[in-house]
Amino acid sequence: MRRNLLPALYILVAASAFLGAQTAANPQSADTQIVRYKATIDTVKYVYGVAPPVARLKPGNILEANSLDCFGNALQKPGDSFSLVKGDNPLTGPFFVEGAEPGDTLVVHILDLQVDSNQGIGAFSPGFGAANSTHYTPVLETTPLPEKLWFYPIDHEKNTATFQALDSNFKVKFPLHPFLGCIGVCPANGEARSSIVPAEFGGNMDAPEVSRGNTLYLPVNVSGALLYFGDGHAAMGDGEVAGSAVEVPMRARLKVEVIKGQRIEWPRFENENEIMTTGIYRPDDDDARIAVTELMHWIHGDYGLSELDAYELFSKVGKLHLTEMVDPNYVVVAAIDKKYLPPKK
Repeated sequence: MRRNLLPALYILVAASAFLGAQTAANPQSADTQIVRYKATIDTVKYVYGVAPPVARLKPGNILEANSLDCFGNALQKPGDSFSLVKGDNPLTGPFFVEGAEPGDTLVVHILDLQVDSNQGIGAFSPGFGAANSTHYTPVLETTPLPEKLWFYPIDHEKNTATFQALDSNFKVKFPLHPFLGCIGVCPANGEARSSIVPAEFGGNMDAPEVSRGNTLYLPVNVSGALLYFGDGHAAMGDGEVAGSAVEVPMRARLKVEVIKGQRIEWPRFENENEIMTTGIYRPDDDDARIAVTELMHWIHGDYGLSELDAYELFSKVGKLHLTEMVDPNYVVVAAIDKKYLPPKK
């Protein structure tokens, strides 16, 4: 989720902020080590870019760390003002992964995600959202939509959140699906990108695929990859159309590995049943083209089908869904079930 663009000067200052990690080793096996880190509002970053690492990880290590919600945990009760928010989508990290170099692929196994609060927050702001006007796509509005906050009580035992309408007594419960809205690495070409932006490096993808049991693949652009994450979501509908999910702080357990000498161009996901690719751009027809083309490349490279055969097969059994359409770039995920593919080469 994002609410507004941060001033450039603030971004640069926030990106340089650094506090040493609190880590603890707890070997599980000969080559597995747990690294623990505690993020606070004073140590978070607001850009993906080169910054001093808060901790170092070796391939095979498990990272146990927390993230703040997209408002920096600043909004806690009705009546709280957005003026309390220091910046959008505060990020935990970066984490330096030893041995990761440009041209490699970073592998992030999402072992567990736990909502770190008893409530979540939903919000929208003037000029932000799939149905709101923007400078580039104006509509005839009499007045901009006002800032509003919804608070969602979370029942951890029943794994539900409760929506309470602001303008009536209507309530409804729905299941939780915890995932990280933001996860990515340092961009290429010396860039520093705002924490509200998704792009080739990952970032604010708002993809429900960043959830327990899935594996995320990211291109490595700089030495150490420099992994960041944040913007925890307890649940979200496709598109995040009003500009927010059920925004929550999160506790994450991630395992990192490195695939040497194999580069991908866009983030990918995998689990036991599916392979998935992302398209991240505007307009949505372009990000859909990227996602589908990347999946055809993956099927051809790893499963041996020609790209045209893969294209035809995907048209019959594939899945395509919009994860968000409110950030500077939009995101589409293309997926295919492995049961429809030949054995992996």
